[in-house]
Amino acid sequence: MNEIYDGFWLLLPILLSGASGIGLLLKREAGKRLHLFVGVVLVLSVGLMFAAVWPGKRSLTLFTLMDGIPVYFHVDALGRLFAVITSVIWLITGIYAFLYMKHEGEEKRFFGFYLLAYGVLLSLDFAGNLITLYFFYELMTLTSMPFVLHSGSKEAIMAALKYLFYSMCGAYCALFGIYVLYQYCDTLTFTAGGTLNPVLAAGNSGILLTAVSLMLLGFGAKAGMFPLHAWLTAAHPAAPAPASAALSAIIVKSGVLAVIRGVYYIIGPDFIRGTWVQTAWMSLSLLTVFMGSMFAYREKVFKKRLAYSTISQVSYILFGLSLLTPTGMTGALLHVVFHACVKCALFLTAGIFIFRTGKTRVDEYTGIGKRMKVTLWCYTFASLALIGIPPFSGFTSKWYLAQGALQSETGIFRILGPVILLLSALLTAGYLLPITMKGFLPGVGGQNAENLTEETGTPPADRMQRETDDGRSAEKMDKMSAALLVLTILTVLLGIWPNPLIQYAAKIAAAVM
Repeated sequence: MNEIYDGFWLLLPILLSGASGIGLLLKREAGKRLHLFVGVVLVLSVGLMFAAVWPGKRSLTLFTLMDGIPVYFHVDALGRLFAVITSVIWLITGIYAFLYMKHEGEEKRFFGFYLLAYGVLLSLDFAGNLITLYFFYELMTLTSMPFVLHSGSKEAIMAALKYLFYSMCGAYCALFGIYVLYQYCDTLTFTAGGTLNPVLAAGNSGILLTAVSLMLLGFGAKAGMFPLHAWLTAAHPAAPAPASAALSAIIVKSGVLAVIRGVYYIIGPDFIRGTWVQTAWMSLSLLTVFMGSMFAYREKVFKKRLAYSTISQVSYILFGLSLLTPTGMTGALLHVVFHACVKCALFLTAGIFIFRTGKTRVDEYTGIGKRMKVTLWCYTFASLALIGIPPFSGFTSKWYLAQGALQSETGIFRILGPVILLLSALLTAGYLLPITMKGFLPGVGGQNAENLTEETGTPPADRMQRETDDGRSAEKMDKMSAALLVLTILTVLLGIWPNPLIQYAAKIAAAVM
Protein backbone atom coordinates (compact mmCIF):
# COMPACT_ATOMS: atom_id res chain seq x y z
CA MET A 1 0.00 0.00 0.00
CA ASN A 2 2.82 2.40 0.84
CA GLU A 3 4.47 1.65 -2.51
CA ILE A 4 1.23 2.48 -4.34
CA TYR A 5 0.90 5.69 -2.35
CA ASP A 6 4.50 6.70 -3.06
CA GLY A 7 4.18 5.82 -6.74
CA PHE A 8 0.98 7.80 -7.08
CA TRP A 9 3.02 10.96 -6.55
CA LEU A 10 4.53 10.34 -9.98
CA LEU A 11 1.08 10.62 -11.52
CA LEU A 12 0.12 13.92 -9.92
CA PRO A 13 2.17 16.31 -12.12
CA ILE A 14 1.36 14.25 -15.21
CA LEU A 15 -2.37 14.19 -14.53
CA LEU A 16 -2.56 17.85 -13.53
CA SER A 17 -0.72 19.09 -16.61
CA GLY A 18 -2.29 16.61 -19.04
CA ALA A 19 -5.86 17.03 -17.81
CA SER A 20 -5.52 20.81 -17.78
CA GLY A 21 -4.24 20.76 -21.35
CA ILE A 22 -7.10 18.57 -22.53
CA GLY A 23 -9.56 20.80 -20.68
CA LEU A 24 -8.23 23.87 -22.47
CA LEU A 25 -8.46 22.18 -25.85
CA LEU A 26 -12.08 21.16 -25.22
CA LYS A 27 -13.10 24.57 -23.92
CA ARG A 28 -14.89 26.76 -26.44
CA GLU A 29 -13.33 30.07 -25.44
CA ALA A 30 -10.02 30.89 -23.81
CA GLY A 31 -11.39 33.23 -21.16
CA LYS A 32 -9.83 36.34 -19.70
CA ARG A 33 -7.73 34.46 -17.15
CA LEU A 34 -6.04 32.05 -19.54
CA HIS A 35 -2.53 33.13 -18.61
CA LEU A 36 -3.26 32.94 -14.89
CA PHE A 37 -4.69 29.45 -15.29
CA VAL A 38 -1.76 28.19 -17.39
CA GLY A 39 0.78 29.82 -15.06
CA VAL A 40 -0.76 28.25 -11.95
CA VAL A 41 -0.93 24.81 -13.60
CA LEU A 42 2.68 25.03 -14.75
CA VAL A 43 3.98 26.14 -11.35
CA LEU A 44 1.96 23.49 -9.50
CA SER A 45 2.97 20.76 -11.95
CA VAL A 46 6.65 21.64 -11.69
CA GLY A 47 6.38 21.78 -7.89
CA LEU A 48 4.70 18.38 -7.80
CA MET A 49 7.39 16.99 -10.10
CA PHE A 50 10.11 18.06 -7.67
CA ALA A 51 8.14 16.59 -4.77
CA ALA A 52 7.76 13.32 -6.68
CA VAL A 53 11.37 12.77 -7.73
CA TRP A 54 13.50 14.33 -5.03
CA PRO A 55 12.94 12.10 -1.95
CA GLY A 56 14.23 9.01 -3.72
CA LYS A 57 13.21 6.22 -6.07
CA ARG A 58 9.52 5.79 -6.75
CA SER A 59 7.79 3.17 -8.89
CA LEU A 60 4.26 2.61 -10.15
CA THR A 61 2.76 0.02 -12.49
CA LEU A 62 -0.15 1.59 -14.35
CA PHE A 63 -1.42 -1.54 -16.09
CA THR A 64 -0.12 -4.63 -17.90
CA LEU A 65 -0.28 -4.86 -21.69
CA MET A 66 0.54 -8.56 -21.69
CA ASP A 67 2.44 -11.04 -19.59
CA GLY A 68 5.79 -9.54 -18.59
CA ILE A 69 5.18 -6.17 -20.29
CA PRO A 70 3.72 -3.60 -17.89
CA VAL A 71 3.30 0.12 -18.49
CA TYR A 72 5.57 1.09 -15.66
CA PHE A 73 6.93 4.31 -14.10
CA HIS A 74 10.16 4.40 -12.15
CA VAL A 75 12.37 7.33 -11.15
CA ASP A 76 16.13 6.85 -11.18
CA ALA A 77 19.04 9.29 -11.38
CA LEU A 78 18.86 9.62 -15.17
CA GLY A 79 15.09 10.16 -15.24
CA ARG A 80 15.39 12.72 -12.46
CA LEU A 81 17.98 14.70 -14.45
CA PHE A 82 15.82 14.81 -17.59
CA ALA A 83 12.64 15.59 -15.66
CA VAL A 84 14.25 18.53 -13.87
CA ILE A 85 15.73 20.13 -16.98
CA THR A 86 12.47 19.56 -18.87
CA SER A 87 10.47 21.23 -16.11
CA VAL A 88 12.77 24.24 -15.73
CA ILE A 89 12.84 24.96 -19.46
CA TRP A 90 9.10 24.32 -19.86
CA LEU A 91 8.23 26.74 -17.07
CA ILE A 92 10.51 29.54 -18.29
CA THR A 93 9.43 29.15 -21.91
CA GLY A 94 5.77 29.08 -20.87
CA ILE A 95 6.13 32.42 -19.09
CA TYR A 96 7.84 33.84 -22.18
CA ALA A 97 4.97 32.59 -24.36
CA PHE A 98 2.31 34.58 -22.47
CA LEU A 99 3.30 37.76 -24.29
CA TYR A 100 4.63 36.26 -27.50
CA MET A 101 1.53 34.21 -28.27
CA LYS A 102 -0.76 37.23 -27.93
CA HIS A 103 0.46 38.33 -31.33
CA GLU A 104 0.61 34.81 -32.80
CA GLY A 105 -3.04 34.08 -32.00
CA GLU A 106 -4.80 30.83 -31.05
CA GLU A 107 -3.45 31.03 -27.51
CA LYS A 108 -5.92 28.53 -26.09
CA ARG A 109 -4.88 25.85 -28.56
CA PHE A 110 -1.18 26.52 -28.10
CA PHE A 111 -1.27 26.41 -24.31
CA GLY A 112 -3.57 23.39 -24.35
CA PHE A 113 -1.01 21.37 -26.28
CA TYR A 114 1.80 22.96 -24.28
CA LEU A 115 0.40 21.62 -21.00
CA LEU A 116 -0.47 18.28 -22.55
CA ALA A 117 3.02 17.88 -24.02
CA TYR A 118 4.59 18.60 -20.63
CA GLY A 119 2.64 15.73 -19.07
CA VAL A 120 3.73 13.40 -21.88
CA LEU A 121 7.39 14.45 -21.53
CA LEU A 122 7.32 13.74 -17.79
CA SER A 123 5.83 10.32 -18.56
CA LEU A 124 8.71 9.72 -20.96
CA ASP A 125 11.26 10.74 -18.33
CA PHE A 126 9.60 8.51 -15.71
CA ALA A 127 9.33 5.48 -18.03
CA GLY A 128 10.65 2.39 -16.27
CA ASN A 129 10.90 0.03 -19.23
CA LEU A 130 11.39 0.13 -22.98
CA ILE A 131 7.73 -0.42 -23.87
CA THR A 132 6.55 2.44 -21.65
CA LEU A 133 9.23 4.70 -23.11
CA TYR A 134 8.23 3.81 -26.66
CA PHE A 135 4.54 4.43 -25.97
CA PHE A 136 5.10 7.95 -24.63
CA TYR A 137 7.80 8.61 -27.23
CA GLU A 138 5.19 8.18 -29.95
CA LEU A 139 2.63 10.19 -27.99
CA MET A 140 5.16 12.99 -27.58
CA THR A 141 5.45 13.26 -31.37
CA LEU A 142 1.68 13.62 -31.73
CA THR A 143 1.35 16.22 -28.95
CA SER A 144 4.28 18.34 -30.18
CA MET A 145 3.36 18.33 -33.88
CA PRO A 146 0.65 21.02 -33.36
CA PHE A 147 3.42 23.44 -32.34
CA VAL A 148 4.78 23.22 -35.88
CA LEU A 149 1.27 23.43 -37.38
CA HIS A 150 0.31 26.45 -35.30
CA SER A 151 0.17 29.17 -37.95
CA GLY A 152 -1.78 27.00 -40.39
CA SER A 153 0.24 28.27 -43.35
CA LYS A 154 1.27 26.03 -46.22
CA GLU A 155 4.84 26.15 -44.94
CA ALA A 156 3.71 25.08 -41.47
CA ILE A 157 1.59 22.22 -42.80
CA MET A 158 4.43 20.86 -44.93
CA ALA A 159 6.89 21.24 -42.05
CA ALA A 160 4.53 19.38 -39.70
CA LEU A 161 4.08 16.55 -42.20
CA LYS A 162 7.84 16.33 -42.59
CA TYR A 163 8.25 16.22 -38.81
CA LEU A 164 5.63 13.47 -38.56
CA PHE A 165 7.12 11.44 -41.43
CA TYR A 166 10.67 11.51 -40.08
CA SER A 167 9.51 10.79 -36.53
CA MET A 168 7.40 7.82 -37.61
CA CYS A 169 10.15 6.38 -39.79
CA GLY A 170 12.52 6.61 -36.86
CA ALA A 171 9.99 5.14 -34.46
CA TYR A 172 9.36 2.12 -36.68
CA CYS A 173 13.09 1.45 -36.95
CA ALA A 174 13.28 1.56 -33.17
CA LEU A 175 10.24 -0.71 -32.85
CA PHE A 176 11.95 -3.42 -34.89
CA GLY A 177 14.88 -3.22 -32.48
CA ILE A 178 12.51 -3.60 -29.52
CA TYR A 179 10.95 -6.72 -31.10
CA VAL A 180 14.37 -8.34 -31.39
CA LEU A 181 15.67 -7.31 -27.96
CA TYR A 182 12.57 -8.75 -26.29
CA GLN A 183 13.69 -12.20 -27.48
CA TYR A 184 17.22 -11.96 -26.06
CA CYS A 185 16.94 -9.84 -22.92
CA ASP A 186 15.93 -11.11 -19.49
CA THR A 187 13.64 -8.11 -19.12
CA LEU A 188 12.86 -4.80 -20.85
CA THR A 189 12.90 -3.03 -17.48
CA PHE A 190 15.70 -0.47 -17.40
CA THR A 191 18.68 -1.83 -15.49
CA ALA A 192 22.05 -0.07 -15.26
CA GLY A 193 24.51 -1.99 -17.42
CA GLY A 194 21.86 -3.76 -19.50
CA THR A 195 19.69 -6.86 -19.37
CA LEU A 196 20.98 -8.85 -22.35
CA ASN A 197 21.14 -12.58 -21.62
CA PRO A 198 24.61 -13.79 -22.72
CA VAL A 199 23.40 -17.37 -23.19
CA LEU A 200 20.57 -16.37 -25.51
CA ALA A 201 22.77 -13.82 -27.30
CA ALA A 202 25.51 -16.37 -28.05
CA GLY A 203 25.61 -17.00 -31.80
CA ASN A 204 23.03 -14.30 -32.52
CA SER A 205 25.24 -11.22 -32.53
CA GLY A 206 24.39 -10.44 -36.17
CA ILE A 207 20.66 -9.91 -35.65
CA LEU A 208 21.25 -8.18 -32.32
CA LEU A 209 23.74 -5.69 -33.76
CA THR A 210 21.35 -4.99 -36.63
CA ALA A 211 18.55 -4.37 -34.14
CA VAL A 212 20.71 -2.01 -32.07
CA SER A 213 21.81 -0.11 -35.17
CA LEU A 214 18.18 0.41 -36.21
CA MET A 215 17.29 1.58 -32.71
CA LEU A 216 20.14 4.10 -32.79
CA LEU A 217 19.08 5.30 -36.23
CA GLY A 218 15.43 5.47 -35.22
CA PHE A 219 15.80 7.26 -31.91
CA GLY A 220 18.54 9.37 -33.49
CA ALA A 221 15.93 10.83 -35.85
CA LYS A 222 14.35 12.76 -33.00
CA ALA A 223 17.81 13.88 -31.91
CA GLY A 224 18.54 15.17 -35.40
CA MET A 225 21.29 12.70 -36.33
CA PHE A 226 22.11 12.24 -40.02
CA PRO A 227 20.43 10.97 -42.20
CA LEU A 228 17.05 11.59 -40.47
CA HIS A 229 17.78 15.18 -39.47
CA ALA A 230 16.06 17.36 -42.07
CA TRP A 231 12.81 17.81 -40.12
CA LEU A 232 14.47 20.28 -37.71
CA THR A 233 15.27 22.88 -40.34
CA ALA A 234 11.69 22.72 -41.61
CA ALA A 235 9.95 22.67 -38.22
CA HIS A 236 11.83 25.43 -36.39
CA PRO A 237 11.23 28.33 -38.81
CA ALA A 238 7.55 27.39 -39.12
CA ALA A 239 6.86 27.13 -35.37
CA PRO A 240 6.39 30.13 -33.03
CA ALA A 241 9.56 31.05 -31.12
CA PRO A 242 8.47 29.47 -27.79
CA ALA A 243 7.68 26.24 -29.62
CA SER A 244 11.02 26.35 -31.43
CA ALA A 245 12.74 26.76 -28.07
CA ALA A 246 10.85 23.77 -26.67
CA LEU A 247 11.60 21.64 -29.73
CA SER A 248 15.30 22.44 -29.73
CA ALA A 249 15.93 22.41 -25.99
CA ILE A 250 13.71 19.52 -24.87
CA ILE A 251 11.94 17.56 -27.62
CA VAL A 252 15.17 16.57 -29.37
CA LYS A 253 16.52 15.37 -26.01
CA SER A 254 13.81 12.73 -25.93
CA GLY A 255 15.74 11.01 -28.70
CA VAL A 256 18.90 11.27 -26.59
CA LEU A 257 17.10 9.80 -23.58
CA ALA A 258 15.80 6.90 -25.67
CA VAL A 259 19.31 6.20 -27.00
CA ILE A 260 20.76 6.17 -23.48
CA ARG A 261 18.04 3.85 -22.22
CA GLY A 262 18.43 1.45 -25.14
CA VAL A 263 22.23 1.25 -25.11
CA TYR A 264 23.13 1.62 -21.44
CA TYR A 265 20.05 0.16 -19.71
CA ILE A 266 18.94 -2.64 -22.08
CA ILE A 267 21.58 -3.91 -24.53
CA GLY A 268 24.58 -2.92 -22.38
CA PRO A 269 27.61 -0.93 -23.61
CA ASP A 270 29.94 -3.94 -23.53
CA PHE A 271 27.99 -5.73 -26.26
CA ILE A 272 28.54 -3.04 -28.91
CA ARG A 273 32.00 -1.84 -27.84
CA GLY A 274 34.47 -2.39 -30.68
CA THR A 275 31.79 -3.52 -33.16
CA TRP A 276 30.76 -2.02 -36.49
CA VAL A 277 27.75 -0.51 -34.71
CA GLN A 278 29.97 1.65 -32.51
CA THR A 279 32.05 2.68 -35.53
CA ALA A 280 28.96 3.62 -37.54
CA TRP A 281 27.49 5.49 -34.57
CA MET A 282 30.65 7.55 -34.04
CA SER A 283 30.93 8.23 -37.76
CA LEU A 284 27.34 9.43 -38.15
CA SER A 285 27.50 11.60 -35.04
CA LEU A 286 30.74 13.32 -36.10
CA LEU A 287 29.45 13.78 -39.64
CA THR A 288 26.34 15.41 -38.21
CA VAL A 289 28.41 17.67 -35.92
CA PHE A 290 30.46 19.02 -38.81
CA MET A 291 27.64 19.12 -41.36
CA GLY A 292 25.26 20.96 -39.02
CA SER A 293 27.89 23.58 -38.15
CA MET A 294 28.79 24.12 -41.80
CA PHE A 295 25.18 24.59 -42.90
CA ALA A 296 24.53 26.89 -39.92
CA TYR A 297 27.52 29.00 -40.95
CA ARG A 298 26.06 29.47 -44.43
CA GLU A 299 22.41 29.98 -43.41
CA LYS A 300 20.99 33.54 -43.41
CA VAL A 301 17.59 32.97 -41.76
CA PHE A 302 18.16 33.28 -38.02
CA LYS A 303 15.87 30.53 -36.73
CA LYS A 304 16.95 28.16 -39.47
CA ARG A 305 20.59 28.87 -38.56
CA LEU A 306 19.80 27.94 -34.97
CA ALA A 307 18.06 24.77 -36.18
CA TYR A 308 21.20 23.66 -38.01
CA SER A 309 23.12 24.51 -34.85
CA THR A 310 20.86 22.18 -32.87
CA ILE A 311 21.54 19.38 -35.35
CA SER A 312 25.26 19.85 -34.74
CA GLN A 313 25.20 20.36 -30.97
CA VAL A 314 22.92 17.44 -30.13
CA SER A 315 25.28 15.17 -32.05
CA TYR A 316 28.01 16.30 -29.64
CA ILE A 317 25.92 14.44 -27.08
CA LEU A 318 25.50 11.39 -29.31
CA PHE A 319 29.25 11.28 -29.99
CA GLY A 320 29.98 11.35 -26.25
CA LEU A 321 27.56 8.47 -25.74
CA SER A 322 29.03 6.50 -28.65
CA LEU A 323 32.48 6.48 -27.01
CA LEU A 324 31.09 4.09 -24.37
CA THR A 325 33.39 5.50 -21.69
CA PRO A 326 32.49 7.07 -18.32
CA THR A 327 34.14 10.39 -19.20
CA GLY A 328 32.43 10.56 -22.58
CA MET A 329 29.04 9.83 -21.07
CA THR A 330 29.63 12.41 -18.32
CA GLY A 331 30.34 15.02 -20.98
CA ALA A 332 27.24 13.98 -22.92
CA LEU A 333 24.97 14.33 -19.88
CA LEU A 334 26.50 17.71 -19.05
CA HIS A 335 25.87 18.87 -22.62
CA VAL A 336 22.23 17.73 -22.35
CA VAL A 337 21.74 20.26 -19.55
CA PHE A 338 23.93 23.05 -20.91
CA HIS A 339 22.60 22.83 -24.46
CA ALA A 340 19.00 22.89 -23.23
CA CYS A 341 19.57 26.17 -21.39
CA VAL A 342 21.72 27.79 -24.07
CA LYS A 343 19.68 26.84 -27.11
CA CYS A 344 16.45 27.81 -25.38
CA ALA A 345 17.99 31.23 -24.67
CA LEU A 346 19.07 31.62 -28.30
CA PHE A 347 15.64 30.79 -29.67
CA LEU A 348 13.98 33.11 -27.17
CA THR A 349 16.37 35.81 -28.39
CA ALA A 350 15.31 35.09 -31.97
CA GLY A 351 11.69 35.41 -30.88
CA ILE A 352 12.32 38.80 -29.26
CA PHE A 353 14.10 40.07 -32.37
CA ILE A 354 11.24 38.91 -34.59
CA PHE A 355 8.58 40.17 -32.17
CA ARG A 356 10.16 43.63 -31.85
CA THR A 357 11.34 44.20 -35.41
CA GLY A 358 9.54 41.72 -37.66
CA LYS A 359 12.93 40.78 -39.15
CA THR A 360 13.98 37.15 -39.61
CA ARG A 361 17.36 37.33 -41.38
CA VAL A 362 20.66 37.77 -39.61
CA ASP A 363 21.81 40.52 -41.99
CA GLU A 364 18.81 42.59 -40.89
CA TYR A 365 20.01 42.78 -37.28
CA THR A 366 22.85 45.19 -38.01
CA GLY A 367 22.74 47.91 -35.35
CA ILE A 368 20.10 46.13 -33.27
CA GLY A 369 22.21 46.57 -30.13
CA LYS A 370 21.47 50.29 -30.23
CA ARG A 371 17.95 49.68 -28.96
CA MET A 372 18.06 46.12 -27.57
CA LYS A 373 21.22 46.04 -25.48
CA VAL A 374 20.02 43.65 -22.77
CA THR A 375 18.66 41.16 -25.31
CA LEU A 376 21.83 41.24 -27.37
CA TRP A 377 24.03 40.85 -24.28
CA CYS A 378 21.98 37.79 -23.24
CA TYR A 379 22.41 36.41 -26.75
CA THR A 380 26.16 37.04 -26.55
CA PHE A 381 26.60 35.20 -23.25
CA ALA A 382 24.55 32.26 -24.54
CA SER A 383 26.63 32.22 -27.74
CA LEU A 384 29.90 32.14 -25.79
CA ALA A 385 28.55 29.20 -23.79
CA LEU A 386 27.58 27.30 -26.94
CA ILE A 387 30.98 27.94 -28.53
CA GLY A 388 32.64 26.57 -25.39
CA ILE A 389 34.67 29.53 -24.19
CA PRO A 390 35.61 29.31 -20.48
CA PRO A 391 34.20 29.93 -17.94
CA PHE A 392 30.85 29.49 -19.70
CA SER A 393 29.01 26.19 -19.35
CA GLY A 394 29.66 24.74 -22.81
CA PHE A 395 33.39 24.64 -22.12
CA THR A 396 32.94 22.13 -19.31
CA SER A 397 30.88 19.63 -21.30
CA LYS A 398 33.08 19.90 -24.39
CA TRP A 399 36.19 19.41 -22.26
CA TYR A 400 34.77 16.13 -20.94
CA LEU A 401 33.74 15.07 -24.44
CA ALA A 402 37.24 15.69 -25.80
CA GLN A 403 38.82 13.93 -22.82
CA GLY A 404 36.45 11.01 -23.25
CA ALA A 405 37.56 10.63 -26.86
CA LEU A 406 41.26 10.87 -26.06
CA GLN A 407 40.92 8.28 -23.28
CA SER A 408 38.92 5.84 -25.40
CA GLU A 409 40.21 2.90 -27.39
CA THR A 410 38.49 3.88 -30.63
CA GLY A 411 41.39 4.04 -33.07
CA ILE A 412 41.34 7.06 -35.35
CA PHE A 413 38.29 8.47 -33.55
CA ARG A 414 40.51 9.23 -30.51
CA ILE A 415 41.99 12.09 -32.55
CA LEU A 416 39.31 12.68 -35.16
CA GLY A 417 36.66 13.36 -32.52
CA PRO A 418 38.44 16.25 -30.73
CA VAL A 419 39.56 17.71 -34.08
CA ILE A 420 36.00 17.86 -35.42
CA LEU A 421 34.72 19.23 -32.12
CA LEU A 422 37.28 22.05 -32.37
CA LEU A 423 36.41 22.76 -36.01
CA SER A 424 32.75 22.84 -35.09
CA ALA A 425 33.49 25.27 -32.24
CA LEU A 426 35.23 27.61 -34.71
CA LEU A 427 32.27 27.41 -37.08
CA THR A 428 29.92 28.03 -34.15
CA ALA A 429 31.81 31.23 -33.37
CA GLY A 430 31.61 32.12 -37.05
CA TYR A 431 27.81 31.90 -37.24
CA LEU A 432 26.92 33.30 -33.80
CA LEU A 433 29.35 36.10 -32.95
CA PRO A 434 28.94 38.22 -36.13
CA ILE A 435 25.39 39.01 -34.96
CA THR A 436 26.83 40.43 -31.75
CA MET A 437 29.56 42.35 -33.54
CA LYS A 438 27.27 43.91 -36.12
CA GLY A 439 24.54 44.43 -33.56
CA PHE A 440 26.74 46.52 -31.27
CA LEU A 441 29.12 47.87 -33.93
CA PRO A 442 27.20 48.44 -37.19
CA GLY A 443 30.39 49.50 -38.97
CA VAL A 444 32.06 46.09 -38.45
CA GLY A 445 31.89 44.02 -41.60
CA GLY A 446 30.77 47.09 -43.47
CA GLN A 447 29.78 45.26 -46.64
CA ASN A 448 26.51 44.03 -45.17
CA ALA A 449 25.76 47.39 -43.61
CA GLU A 450 26.43 49.17 -46.90
CA ASN A 451 24.23 46.76 -48.81
CA LEU A 452 21.40 47.24 -46.33
CA THR A 453 21.73 51.02 -46.66
CA GLU A 454 21.61 50.80 -50.44
CA GLU A 455 18.49 48.62 -50.36
CA THR A 456 16.53 50.76 -47.91
CA GLY A 457 18.09 54.20 -48.34
CA THR A 458 18.47 54.41 -44.55
CA PRO A 459 21.49 53.46 -42.41
CA PRO A 460 20.66 50.33 -40.35
CA ALA A 461 21.01 51.98 -36.95
CA ASP A 462 18.80 54.92 -37.99
CA ARG A 463 16.22 52.58 -39.46
CA MET A 464 16.16 50.53 -36.25
CA GLN A 465 15.57 53.74 -34.30
CA ARG A 466 12.62 54.68 -36.53
CA GLU A 467 11.09 51.24 -36.06
CA THR A 468 10.77 51.89 -32.34
CA ASP A 469 8.12 54.51 -33.01
CA ASP A 470 5.37 51.90 -33.02
CA GLY A 471 6.29 50.98 -29.44
CA ARG A 472 6.74 47.34 -30.28
CA SER A 473 10.39 47.16 -31.30
CA ALA A 474 11.70 49.21 -28.35
CA GLU A 475 13.30 47.10 -25.61
CA LYS A 476 11.40 46.82 -22.36
CA MET A 477 11.63 44.50 -19.36
CA ASP A 478 8.57 42.35 -19.97
CA LYS A 479 7.85 38.62 -19.53
CA MET A 480 9.91 37.72 -22.59
CA SER A 481 12.98 39.68 -21.52
CA ALA A 482 12.69 38.40 -17.94
CA ALA A 483 12.55 34.77 -19.12
CA LEU A 484 15.58 35.29 -21.35
CA LEU A 485 17.50 36.98 -18.54
CA VAL A 486 16.80 34.11 -16.13
CA LEU A 487 18.06 31.56 -18.66
CA THR A 488 21.17 33.60 -19.33
CA ILE A 489 21.97 33.87 -15.62
CA LEU A 490 21.40 30.12 -15.24
CA THR A 491 23.76 29.46 -18.15
CA VAL A 492 26.49 31.60 -16.60
CA LEU A 493 26.07 30.10 -13.12
CA LEU A 494 26.25 26.54 -14.45
CA GLY A 495 29.54 27.41 -16.11
CA ILE A 496 31.05 28.98 -12.98
CA TRP A 497 29.84 26.30 -10.53
CA PRO A 498 29.50 23.07 -12.55
CA ASN A 499 30.90 20.66 -9.91
CA PRO A 500 27.60 19.44 -8.38
CA LEU A 501 26.27 18.63 -11.84
CA ILE A 502 29.56 17.01 -12.88
CA GLN A 503 29.45 14.75 -9.82
CA TYR A 504 25.83 13.82 -10.49
CA ALA A 505 26.51 12.99 -14.15
CA ALA A 506 29.65 11.04 -13.24
CA LYS A 507 27.66 8.86 -10.81
CA ILE A 508 25.17 7.99 -13.56
CA ALA A 509 28.01 7.16 -15.96
CA ALA A 510 29.82 5.02 -13.39
CA ALA A 511 26.67 3.07 -12.60
CA VAL A 512 26.04 1.93 -16.19
CA MET A 513 29.62 1.12 -17.22
